[in-house]
Amino acid sequence: MACVRPGNLRGMPQASQVRQRIVNAAEECFARYGVAKTTVEDIAASAGLSRATVYRSFAGGRDEVILAVVLRDLRRFLDRLSERLRHERSVPDAIVEGVVDAVAFIRGEPHVAALLAPDAAGHTQAAVVGGAERLLHLCSDYVRPHFDAAQRAGTLRADITVEGAVEFLFRIISSMIVMPREDEPREFLRTYVVPALAESS
Repeated sequence: MACVRPGNLRGMPQASQVRQRIVNAAEECFARYGVAKTTVEDIAASAGLSRATVYRSFAGGRDEVILAVVLRDLRRFLDRLSERLRHERSVPDAIVEGVVDAVAFIRGEPHVAALLAPDAAGHTQAAVVGGAERLLHLCSDYVRPHFDAAQRAGTLRADITVEGAVEFLFRIISSMIVMPREDEPREFLRTYVVPALAESS
């Protein structure tokens, strides 16, 4: 069954529409079959396109499609995070709630969960490792205005960079997903993660 969402494609250039159809189809296939079992042929059939068209749009094949799905899901979360950062009153709250939100988003979104299922882990990792720099740059660009403002206000350590802080938080979020805590995570984050980034008050 095709998974194209026509309403999302109006007004886009044709090449962008085709890429969007492929990413939509891949997301549905990953959720339905699992990442490990999804083939380029499955994605092409679900999108109503030929295998050759998928490779013309994503020369890197399935790994590049996986990365495109990850990037789209990440942008969706970052839009929500940016809105939260505009309203958080303190840097510690922004760090803690941002991490908690990220973990909840990854666990709660079916398409994202499909990418993190045990049988998908190796495939997703291979795709994401190749695009790790793009992922870090994307996250850094989203949070940079808030990061710079906090440093100017003296509430973030002056000796850290946005790229380093984003990578650090990526690693914290990943560890919390792989090894979930049984207790409430906010106290742990305030005690051990916040002091690594925020100036002490």
